[in-house]
Amino acid sequence: MIEYSMQHPENTVAAEPIDDKQFHQLASQLLHSLEIALEAADDHLDLDLDVERQGGNVINIRFRDRSVIVINSQPPLHEIWVAAKAGGFHYRWAGTYASPLWVDYKTGRELLSDLTQFVSAQAGQPVALGLH
Repeated sequence: MIEYSMQHPENTVAAEPIDDKQFHQLASQLLHSLEIALEAADDHLDLDLDVERQGGNVINIRFRDRSVIVINSQPPLHEIWVAAKAGGFHYRWAGTYASPLWVDYKTGRELLSDLTQFVSAQAGQPVALGLH
């Protein structure tokens, strides 16, 4: 399993190029790690989340207030998309295998940092997401 850490894109080395097979592997590992992190946060903080995997490449996170965050991979574009109350975001691979990193190409922000913020806002309390 790849260990993820929150990094600032300006402090990283050039991204390792990835092909379709590598994208599928990285995206699958990311989604799996997110599921585990969300379930751990739910257990620890009693957030009453419903984390549901749909179709293999989509995660729906439902909150007490019935709001939803959707995370899905977009294989043709090699992107991870997130839809939250805060808006829609598209993250592209910007890391290496040693330092995985997904960055929104419009905002320059990192996926895990953004997702932590979105989940905290929709859960109504601070949530720390740590991926491994």
